[in-house]
Amino acid sequence: MAGGTIKTMSGFKPRLDDINFTLNHVADLEQISKLNGYQHADPATVSVILEEAARFVTEVMAPLNRVGDEQGSVLDENGNVKTPAGFKEAYDKYVESGWSASHMPAEWGGGGLPHTVGVAIDEMYKSANLAFALCPMLTHGAVIALVTHGSDYLQQTYLEKLVSGEWTGTMNLTEPEAGSDVGALRTKAVKQDDGTYRISGTKIFITWGDHDLTDNILHLVLARTPNAPEGTRGISMFLVPKFIVDENGEPGTRNDYSIVSIEHKLGIRASPTCVISFGESGDGAVGYLVGEEMAGMRNMFTMMNAARIGVGMEGLSISERAYQQALAFARDRLQGRPIGAGSEDSVAIVEHPDVRRMLLTMKAYTEAARCLLYITAQEADFSLYADSEERKQVADNRLAVLTPIVKAWCTEVGVEMASLGIQVHGGMGYVEETGAAQNLRDARIAPIYEGTNGIQAMDLVLRKLPLDNGEVIARFITEMAQVLDEMNEHDDLSAFRDELTNALQGLADTSTWLGERLAAGEIDEALAGATPYLRQFGTVVAGWLMARSAIAAKGRPAELDDDFVAGKVVTARFYGEHLLPQANGLIPTIKAGNKLLADAQL
Repeated sequence: MAGGTIKTMSGFKPRLDDINFTLNHVADLEQISKLNGYQHADPATVSVILEEAARFVTEVMAPLNRVGDEQGSVLDENGNVKTPAGFKEAYDKYVESGWSASHMPAEWGGGGLPHTVGVAIDEMYKSANLAFALCPMLTHGAVIALVTHGSDYLQQTYLEKLVSGEWTGTMNLTEPEAGSDVGALRTKAVKQDDGTYRISGTKIFITWGDHDLTDNILHLVLARTPNAPEGTRGISMFLVPKFIVDENGEPGTRNDYSIVSIEHKLGIRASPTCVISFGESGDGAVGYLVGEEMAGMRNMFTMMNAARIGVGMEGLSISERAYQQALAFARDRLQGRPIGAGSEDSVAIVEHPDVRRMLLTMKAYTEAARCLLYITAQEADFSLYADSEERKQVADNRLAVLTPIVKAWCTEVGVEMASLGIQVHGGMGYVEETGAAQNLRDARIAPIYEGTNGIQAMDLVLRKLPLDNGEVIARFITEMAQVLDEMNEHDDLSAFRDELTNALQGLADTSTWLGERLAAGEIDEALAGATPYLRQFGTVVAGWLMARSAIAAKGRPAELDDDFVAGKVVTARFYGEHLLPQANGLIPTIKAGNKLLADAQL
């Protein structure tokens, strides 16, 4: 860009080199492909799959990102949601090409790819078009819930069409007066003589709650049966289809609910966020119990934990898109001259040290988030198919610890990197036509939904830190420290090693301090430091993974060229020497306790 002309960066191309590197040399796809059930997902096969996925998102999904933001989804006069131009056609191609089923369960017609490969594919979807990708993400969660908790009837009736993408799914938790306090919900479910239930009540903030992409939409709804106890113990889960299926398994009678409105949002405008009223015109919408009565919260968490990892992916995806846009702009924008330069000619702003600092910050955080998400998915795979119960338990515990970190740390990073992308663009970043502002607007919801990041921090401190009397996290820190000996073999990683040593010690210190507060019953003292503790934890885990990434690159696998290796090492060093030191700066805040917060006059 030059001369004040605004240039829109509408294209996106996945960084397959880094995606493949992270899969193979951080998440260890080779080992995952040896697990029973994943033998078809060897690295060579996966590489080809990812190339095709990259082509699809580049050609089909990415061009609609700007269109979706400008047009948004709208509610027509008949109470039906219409998606932006091109979305229906793109979704049809998505289903026809099999991408909807690629990492769905094989027993229901899916491709059965490992979770670790699935996150790599999902990263591309969400970087290309976040609003579009939210619909498949929720459908995937509905599949998990039905596979885990659904009856034979529900599985046989709905799973194949959800897996194929022919139908989509949603998650209905939030109500106008309940918000994050799910236990306060009031939606009712009354059992009928035929075993179905009649659902009545209002749900808000229902992502992709209605659309014109498919013939049917399946809502997983939390509701309360008569005489159920108050709070979360009295909640059950129900499947409520938009159209009740007929004897042939096809959409039949329209169910008794309506789309009251769709939200006019800051970002992800193509994703229709609906207010849904169940049972307005009759006795209630027909619903089918999923699992047992009053087991709804347990069942929903099956879906929600998968969604939390998916939302963490949104932070990575927005970071990647923002980085690509900022880098392209910085290479093109001519402005200023290096201090002391003899020439009067302007240079591209990518030559200026502070711009390079911002870009390298974006690149380092993006690659760190990628590592964090991929190894979290790796633990999900091991929790299912590891060859010993002991390894499965280790994976379950590690997954439990990493899930709130992935959701919160990655989404905070996504917002920060999108904001930094605007800064690289300068004044042009504040102009919608460049596309940089959309990244920030789209990113901002991710720290809020699927449980706000404050809730994730509470979960980490109250539920995950006490696992096995604190030993799960203590063992994790000990394992991370093992990389220090490997770093000792590389002189150029010495400064990084020193910072990681200090950061690991700091994390062990705060973990012990918080554990002591919990043991003493000083819950508010611990919760006051929960959010900075999660930030510290995520920053340190990412530092460990960037160290592993640098060591793997320096091992020079055959497929890596010299430029890629050099770039990986420099980026990892920048993270370790410039960003990781921030972790210990959080220690005073973590240990400050609750008194000042409690005494504050707000």
